[in-house]
Amino acid sequence: MFNYFAKVKDYLLEMGHDIVNEDAAEGIMIITNQSKGLMNTILDCEGEILIIEQHIMDMSPDNSSAFRRLLQINREVVHGAFVLNEDATMLLFRDTLQLSNLDHNELEGSLNALTVALIENTDELLGWATDKTLA
Repeated sequence: MFNYFAKVKDYLLEMGHDIVNEDAAEGIMIITNQSKGLMNTILDCEGEILIIEQHIMDMSPDNSSAFRRLLQINREVVHGAFVLNEDATMLLFRDTLQLSNLDHNELEGSLNALTVALIENTDELLGWATDKTLA
């Protein structure tokens, strides 16, 4: 079986990301690259799929207007999407990639899409984070 974990790790190091934690047995790495807005981004090699996920902020599960806006924002996101956890209390960014044909450019594109999504939507995201009804 091909070692996808090593392949992903090599790509991340080539891109200049800091791997702050890793568990090769579980296929999980956590990266940080502050200049790109990547903070404790989790990369999980799950079988044939690479899951990329980053916690963006906590949310109020009652903010339907924010949830609607997130769906609209997702329409513009090139790779991945803003998602909510099961009880709608955490906003995450998530993307999945096929590991068997993953290349450097595809992984870089997904991570860059996260950076761009954060930059383009900073004001709205910060507005939700500072709104006391969302805390």
